[in-house]
Amino acid sequence: MFGADKGKAGKLDGKGLYIGIVQARWNAGITDSLLEACTGELVKLGVAEDHIDVVKVPGALEIPVALQALAEKGGYDALVALGCVIRGETYHFELVANESAAGVTRVSLDYQLPVANVILTTENLAQAQERQVEKGVDAARVVVEMCNLLDEL
Repeated sequence: MFGADKGKAGKLDGKGLYIGIVQARWNAGITDSLLEACTGELVKLGVAEDHIDVVKVPGALEIPVALQALAEKGGYDALVALGCVIRGETYHFELVANESAAGVTRVSLDYQLPVANVILTTENLAQAQERQVEKGVDAARVVVEMCNLLDEL
């Protein structure tokens, strides 16, 4: 049954969905654009503006605990993680990128809740700027599609 749908886009109907977004303030020029693109696409997909809650945290490492708090609060159909980690000259990049991603995945699995992980990990600011709008839109489409898919399963 599912194999026949391989490669097809999923259902993108956001009507009635409640979405929580956690945005890191670090690299705000990028994360603000991610947020704008994500919320704009959610509204285009039918999510009511008053069904979108945004929580801001200092940086990418703080995103998972805020996602967890939203998941525990309940009432959300999906969550979105928005952040930006740009490689520097130290190991800190790998630590932040890996640990934030692991935390986001853990929240999704622990709470059986779709979570779009859009914590950009780039080599430089130019790469982040190239992705800021596209990945924000992708985040919205991912959570709406996954909500619809999980409703069908």
